[in-house]
Amino acid sequence: MRENVKRLKFKFYSMTDIIKTSSRSITELYFNEHFDELRQRAFHILSFLSLITFFTFYNVKLLVKILESPVSNIQFFQLSPGEYFVSTLLISFYAGVLFSTPLLLSQTLFFFRPALTKNEKNIIVGLLVSSIVLFILGLLFSYFLLIPAALNFFIFYGSEVIEPFWSFTQYFNFVSTLFFSTGLVFQVPIVQIILSLSKIVDPIKMLNYWRPMILFSTILGAVLTPSADPITQLLLSGALFLLYFLGSITSINLVKKEVI
Repeated sequence: MRENVKRLKFKFYSMTDIIKTSSRSITELYFNEHFDELRQRAFHILSFLSLITFFTFYNVKLLVKILESPVSNIQFFQLSPGEYFVSTLLISFYAGVLFSTPLLLSQTLFFFRPALTKNEKNIIVGLLVSSIVLFILGLLFSYFLLIPAALNFFIFYGSEVIEPFWSFTQYFNFVSTLFFSTGLVFQVPIVQIILSLSKIVDPIKMLNYWRPMILFSTILGAVLTPSADPITQLLLSGALFLLYFLGSITSINLVKKEVI
């Protein structure tokens, strides 16, 4: 009976041997773990977006008054019964996306953080913060300078022959397009810095191309401006050229620091 029993051989390992033989890092995750983390972060972002959108829709009249303040002497109307309601839904959603963008960027950074070096983390955080600040500056530039300049031009141009009554939906489309265009233009320095740090484009060459950039800024300002007035186009083109110049100078300084 004892001869038929197979002997079991055990071999004991210490914890150091287990750690040495393990090919999996402490920060390494399997595919399903990555998927669960991604799903959890997406849930947080969508929950925050829904909450901000609902809160904005509850106080949408305040945002409507803020949007109408650049032209307080204009009377707005709606062409159909549900036109204003649909516009307020869009305003609430756009505001929710705007305020949720910092959370989206931070969650994206946290998701890829284990795969980044310390230097890469510092660069990405700096670019994200700078991008958000520049986008907010673009919105303020559009709200306090571009929109009043464009609207006052149109009001003055037809003041003697036409009484201005504007559709709120068309006015909102005009303002939102100008907001988006200006925010996009203010991201030019970020693109220049990324191209310079990636060694795709030499920042000194970018600075030397300032003469062709004047023509390109004028064309791009005319394309991105939703109106045909020359004042708005010149303001947006001037801002684009100034941002290009500042982005080139900043890229040159960052590349020099990286070399040192």
